[in-house]
Amino acid sequence: MKRLSILSFILLITFQLQAQEKERSSIGGRPNIKGDLFLDFGFNMLNNRPDDLNTRFIASRVVNIYYQTQISIGKNSGFTFNPGLGLGLEKLAFKDQMTLVSDPDKAVNSSMLVPISDVYGEDAMVSSNTMALNYFDIPLEFRYHVNKEDYNSGIRVAVGGKIGLLYNAHSKIAYTNAEGLEQKIKTTQDFGLNPIRYGVYTRLGFPGFNIWGYYGLNGVFEGNKGPYGTESTQFNFGLSVALF
Repeated sequence: MKRLSILSFILLITFQLQAQEKERSSIGGRPNIKGDLFLDFGFNMLNNRPDDLNTRFIASRVVNIYYQTQISIGKNSGFTFNPGLGLGLEKLAFKDQMTLVSDPDKAVNSSMLVPISDVYGEDAMVSSNTMALNYFDIPLEFRYHVNKEDYNSGIRVAVGGKIGLLYNAHSKIAYTNAEGLEQKIKTTQDFGLNPIRYGVYTRLGFPGFNIWGYYGLNGVFEGNKGPYGTESTQFNFGLSVALF
């Protein structure tokens, strides 16, 4: 599902770009395309979480693929409005070999956090344990460009927000059982996750790359459907590269 969604998004962007002017300068460089294609890399953290909902920092990663067009505000004012669309592909990796499973004592599509050994046996030797949260995102931002003559160069500062629709969530566990058989189990379900997310973000841009941060304003899980009744929100940060 994730690979198909990424392929569909790339084809959509390719089609749009083919409809635009693609001339380059005589010495090459950035294509003459109005907008930006960002590839973000970063880390996913949970704010306001109970102590038992710990995650592993390096394994809890974020990859965003966003195309944003550019609408000038005033003539050479340095300000632009940049709406876009894209994919937010995130992972949560819980510590102590814990994973999410359905919680029969709560509402439908709820979850609780349990040891993997409770699910696959005490002898299970876990080699990989992650949870994926994949979103269709709509980022909206305002940018100020220090270089008012050429918005594609110089330092840029952006503030904005985004809203996302959760289209896929699954856990993926790889382990070896007592008989030495390697198993990879992928479980797709809602886990009590909030189907919609929204938050604010900022981006500090330099030619070729950016530093960014996102703060979620609503809970990762719906109501009391998550583990421990958590009201955790997201905090993401990282670096990005502008592909054009």
